Amino acid sequence: VHQSANSLLTIINDILDFSKIEAGKLSIENNPFSLRRVAESTVELFSYRAAEKQLDLQLVFDDAIPEPLLGDDGRIRQVLVNFLGNAIKFTDHDKIIIALSLLSEREDYYTIRFAITDNGIGIPEEKLATIFNKYTQADENTARVYGGTGLGLTISKQLVELMGGELGVESEENRGSTFWF
Repeated sequence: VHQSANSLLTIINDILDFSKIEAGKLSIENNPFSLRRVAESTVELFSYRAAEKQLDLQLVFDDAIPEPLLGDDGRIRQVLVNFLGNAIKFTDHDKIIIALSLLSEREDYYTIRFAITDNGIGIPEEKLATIFNKYTQADENTARVYGGTGLGLTISKQLVELMGGELGVESEENRGSTFWF
């Protein structure tokens, strides 16, 4: 019951966020926060689900990333949750690596790369171009077997773009994926 309630809550929140984004009513905050704390707490949030599947979650955090940062920690966490949740959902063995690295620094502006790498089912090459589209999943069997609305990646893409970033995926079918932003 608890798991079903959480799944329903996730679907409702996805639909509400998607509606806000489509209506242009979603705002991005600019508050001081600890990116390390956001990353660690997000990984901790998924530690039980990962342990159930005997997956090792490895957080690799670049010490060159300054603290605190200004930005929307809630939206960054939301994208991390979407990517990490998918990585756990589609991976059955070994580990998932969550890597944060400082790419560049210009005055008070930092470019940080977030990469979530798994060795799960991967995505067929012909589906990579559409994976961030609304209500899209790699194939219809995926929706039946793994669940989900097909909105998480679309919402993540729109949130990252609202924050001035970009995102993408590198994947090979049956070898895993790296989702980055």
